[in-house]
Amino acid sequence: MKITNFTLTPLAAAAITLLCGPGQLAQAQTAGAGAQGTPPSVVVTGSRIPRASLEGPSAVVVITGDEITKQGYKNLFDALNNQAQNSGFTTGADFGNTHTPSANTISLRGLGPNHTLILLNGRRLADFPTAYEGAVNFTNLANIPSSIVERVEILSGGASAVYGSDAIAGVVNIILKKQADGVDVNLKAGTTSRGGGGDRRLQVTGGRSFDKLNTLFTLEVLDRDPLWSNQRDFMAVRQGTPTNTLSRKNVNTGNYYDLGDTCGALGDLFGGSQFKHSVKKGTYCASNKVSPTFWTTQTKNLSTNLFGSANYALSPTTELFAEFLFGQNKTANNTRGPNWTAASLGDSYFFNKNSGVYEAWTKYISPEEMGGVKRYNRTWDDQASSVSLGAKGDIPGTSWRYEAGYSGSFYTSENHVQRPLANIDSFFLGPKLGVDAEGIAIYAPDQARLTRRLTPEEFNSITGQTNSDDTSRSQTLSLSANGELFDLPAGPVKLATIAEAGHQRFANKPDARINQGLFNLPNSDITEGSRRRYALGVEANVPLLKDLSSTLAGRYDRYNYAGRNEGKLTYNAGAEWRPAKALLVRGNYATSFRAPDMNYIFKARGTGYYSSTTDHYRCAQAGKSIDDCEFADVSPGSNYVQTGSKDLRSEKGKSYGLGAVWSPSADFDVTVDYWNIKIDDLVTNLDADNLLRKESECRIAKDLTSPTCFDAISRITRNAPTALNKPDEIREIRVNPINAAYQDADGIDLSARYAVRTQSWGKFTLKGNYSKSLSKNSRQFAGDVLVDELDKFTNQDWRDKLNVSLNWNVGDWSNTVFAQRYGKVPNSAQTAFLSPTTLVNLSSVYKVTPRATVSVAINNVNNRIKRDSTGGWPNYPTGSYSPVGRQIWLEFNYHFGS
Repeated sequence: MKITNFTLTPLAAAAITLLCGPGQLAQAQTAGAGAQGTPPSVVVTGSRIPRASLEGPSAVVVITGDEITKQGYKNLFDALNNQAQNSGFTTGADFGNTHTPSANTISLRGLGPNHTLILLNGRRLADFPTAYEGAVNFTNLANIPSSIVERVEILSGGASAVYGSDAIAGVVNIILKKQADGVDVNLKAGTTSRGGGGDRRLQVTGGRSFDKLNTLFTLEVLDRDPLWSNQRDFMAVRQGTPTNTLSRKNVNTGNYYDLGDTCGALGDLFGGSQFKHSVKKGTYCASNKVSPTFWTTQTKNLSTNLFGSANYALSPTTELFAEFLFGQNKTANNTRGPNWTAASLGDSYFFNKNSGVYEAWTKYISPEEMGGVKRYNRTWDDQASSVSLGAKGDIPGTSWRYEAGYSGSFYTSENHVQRPLANIDSFFLGPKLGVDAEGIAIYAPDQARLTRRLTPEEFNSITGQTNSDDTSRSQTLSLSANGELFDLPAGPVKLATIAEAGHQRFANKPDARINQGLFNLPNSDITEGSRRRYALGVEANVPLLKDLSSTLAGRYDRYNYAGRNEGKLTYNAGAEWRPAKALLVRGNYATSFRAPDMNYIFKARGTGYYSSTTDHYRCAQAGKSIDDCEFADVSPGSNYVQTGSKDLRSEKGKSYGLGAVWSPSADFDVTVDYWNIKIDDLVTNLDADNLLRKESECRIAKDLTSPTCFDAISRITRNAPTALNKPDEIREIRVNPINAAYQDADGIDLSARYAVRTQSWGKFTLKGNYSKSLSKNSRQFAGDVLVDELDKFTNQDWRDKLNVSLNWNVGDWSNTVFAQRYGKVPNSAQTAFLSPTTLVNLSSVYKVTPRATVSVAINNVNNRIKRDSTGGWPNYPTGSYSPVGRQIWLEFNYHFGS
């Protein structure tokens, strides 16, 4: 059919299609994909238009469920975390002291967890209730059973024109299996050759078809042991200055009081490691095993995940669907024991009426005194659930299809932490006798109360458990349609439209008893907020020539939050050109956005501390350079207070990519892609180091009143220069989120696959994926110098990653060698780069009978642990590498049914 003088704007097409149906627009359509002789159409991440090929204008990496097992990945998160495109450093469940030890996330292109959109079957999930690093919202990847994963598709680059907010760095779409026949029971157990950190897993997956009804279910139970630092020889003892476990100090002189034979009498504490330690100004009790005793490098975890789905053929052209996912996760870890400092809510010292001087008393309570190290574990009880309901099918009288549905995702997290009670000062110091003229507390303590051994009963009388309650939810109503609009000489124009309405909410509620004075803690506020969103989008695939097609998409999103309305229009354009049958040349350009994190907007008051801080002012006062200043890179760093801002604007992103796919046969293909992502108005907290630099410049120049200097100085609270204890030391840095000026990143992805089929030796398949970041530039304010973070030792992201696998299938055997090469990262001292490291996994699967398979996997075959003592204990690059070493897994699967 010839069409002349026909124009239709994308938004008009969307509105007509969604509101009136596509019938009038599709009168002259020819048969679409899925007709006899053509491949079946699938929806590929980054597009809502079904297509016959996974290749498109944007590069999409696919990981199958089988590959997750064969390449030695422990679970779905492990598979995603090790992908070459995931170059960002994240603090996950095994990082140690993190805000979210019961959650795991990824950071595509190193742009942060909040810039990667995570989808489950194309639908959004609720954010984890607690903000990542106390700042940004993110999606937890720890509760999705790997046994029901059909495949995972990873799209790098902006996709807001298809999915809306968050898809700036890319999209991860976890696609679940749709059907199963019979029941599979899978048992898996693992251990480590160095000891500790064992794993056990049970999975039961099955399904059945009943005429028009098709069902699927899976149950997964995971049980993982913790790994304590003292279970690894290189972490069992902390070298250098030992930890102060018991001391009494004269604040006026800085000298320590001699505690007599106390340290020897209590020498059996901390595993028999406590001793008297001498310094220039006296002696105190100390141990070099405190940190290894209390620190878990791998969390303890017990989780149960349940998934179910059902599809019912209401008619030959209409299907009803429902699916739900429920996960319960119990986590425990330990990062430090109970450490008491007198008057910690004040100046951390008091006036001793007996001695007539100001004193500082400290005590680190040992596991032997409190009934075992696990007595001070922190625990989390998390529950995550999601549900999707809807209908999909053909629109009568057309070849168009529609889908209408509801999806909801809900998350609760209860945190249980041991804290000192308000009576702890009086337990050690006796009754408070008042305060002096400076507000310093007065006591008349008996030193014997400090130096004697505690009993577990006494410890229980001065500590209690705080219980926080954090929740989040996300709900969406959606209506979509796709089909062919009209014919062009090169083929039909295909169109997809989407309309959405959604609501999100979160709440962080600390234990109310904190503000009632039960605990020896500062007050803690409730943080909560909600927002609504609405969207209308359209996407078109236009065949320009026989071997050239383009994809165009546009979407308008509107958010309502904090009494504000903000709308964003995003678009993208892609092109595919096949100059030869075996060669595809592709390119894309997209705009994207991210609505401000709700935590950034609604944060009431959050506290924490930086991993390290440089006090530029005190270094300048001392006339020292940063290289030889005792106040530089002090770890742990200064405390901070973070508040939210309701004036934040949405981030705006731009991305483009160019690439080629060469596939001369079904057994060989090579891809190369260049990617580039830019973000304007990036939302981030004020940089503490920049504030400290500016404060130093202003104080040295005696400029205390100019707007910039007044702001910097007012954000930093210090002890008085005449303070007896720690004069001029930073007490607190106050920060809040702002829209920073700019960030960009670019790089190259390469992949290749080669298969060799033989008569007697079976099939060999070699695969490789490589990603290299070329640059990552940023500046906080317009006018600042653009800095490449990849050149800085403070940037812990991977510069490059390489994954290579060789699979050999012969008869009933399937064997895989999988090697991962990690590029350079900075050492702990941030003075040089660590050399690249390669880890190798082996796996072998044997089909014992047509129903039973047995597999063995060995991760980190060479038992390599990356060592790094430049920053001291724990002597390995935390977060970049694992201290576990070699892991051995045995797995058995049995199929019941046909």
